[in-house]
Amino acid sequence: MLHHERFDGSLSPELNRLCLERGDGVTALLYQPQNDSLVLVRQFRYPAWVRQGPGWILETVAGMLDKAEAPEETMHREILEETGYQTSSLQHVSTFYLTPGGSSERIFLYYGEVAADDRCEPGGGLADENEDIEVIEMAVDEAFAAVDRGEIVDAKTLIALMWFRNRRLQT
Repeated sequence: MLHHERFDGSLSPELNRLCLERGDGVTALLYQPQNDSLVLVRQFRYPAWVRQGPGWILETVAGMLDKAEAPEETMHREILEETGYQTSSLQHVSTFYLTPGGSSERIFLYYGEVAADDRCEPGGGLADENEDIEVIEMAVDEAFAAVDRGEIVDAKTLIALMWFRNRRLQT
């Protein structure tokens, strides 16, 4: 139960609200300038499947923030685990709430550039976490077309691709 200050300065009545405490997450949009392509991943997402959705979701590399690590450290680790790429630098793009009406989870969004010779492991996720991740290299124009066709349904990926599209339009 809680009260909060209203726009007019008065106190709200007592309210009952739920807040899912899931922890924070990280995600990164990886760009390969040499090929003008993006490195994305596809994996099975039960919540999407149970809602009669696709189940297999195309998305940016992502993971849950390890409390012992800074968000950028977690992101470097997740990129290596999921895609096999080593990244030397990441640019922080934004931090945002996915569903602030019901969850406190924030996403730390990063952008990084990789080259083919930066791939030092196969990726695919961790076997002990039962991850089954397909690494997808997709032309930038095809990724934008997939957004326009409604084929990319993951919010963090949509945000990252819209940011990237806007960035390209400005240059």
